[in-house]
Amino acid sequence: MEKFNLPQNPTTLIFDIDGTLYTSAEFVQEQIDVQVRHWADINGMSHEDARKKIADFRKKYAAENDGKKISLGNVFLNFGVDIDTSIRWRIELLKPENFLKPNEELKTALEKAAENFTLIAVTNNPVEAARKSLAVLGLDKIIPEIIGLDTCRKSKPAKEILDIALERTGAKAEECISIGDRYDIDLSLPVKMGMGGVLVNGADEVIEFLETL
Repeated sequence: MEKFNLPQNPTTLIFDIDGTLYTSAEFVQEQIDVQVRHWADINGMSHEDARKKIADFRKKYAAENDGKKISLGNVFLNFGVDIDTSIRWRIELLKPENFLKPNEELKTALEKAAENFTLIAVTNNPVEAARKSLAVLGLDKIIPEIIGLDTCRKSKPAKEILDIALERTGAKAEECISIGDRYDIDLSLPVKMGMGGVLVNGADEVIEFLETL
């Protein structure tokens, strides 16, 4: 776990979902690969060729942008797959129930946090797909507000997404802590906007951080 710029008096916790509120490398990878396989099938490519195209683009992007990562949605934009198509694919293809299960310890920690903080989720999946994941985890009632890919049709990192989070929670940037598993995608922009950031590796580290609050 790494912490960045934590505010003295936070009021709002902004959670990434995938790889953050659960620990399942298999589902994190499948969310990417199922879309890449679908893209390959539509375009008459082998799955391996499609994976290589995506990997090569990400490698080139990182090399040209000081090692920064790029979201799959933004990768697909460069291959002519628009946001509306990405939204539809994710809703149709993602099956969290095949990979995830309830996490009672995390549920308890979040319930306790919700007594003192506003909780909101910000994800690069559509709201419907994200809600399914939270429901499988048993967290959908604790984090009722989700900002997703279909909210403003942009992928993280995008300022518009965070502006909506601030608007919906009524918080100032300096009152927020963004919690996620990818610095470039989940934390870099929030920290630049004045938010705190916590880089975690799955649910256990989220629980550990919440206990410090």
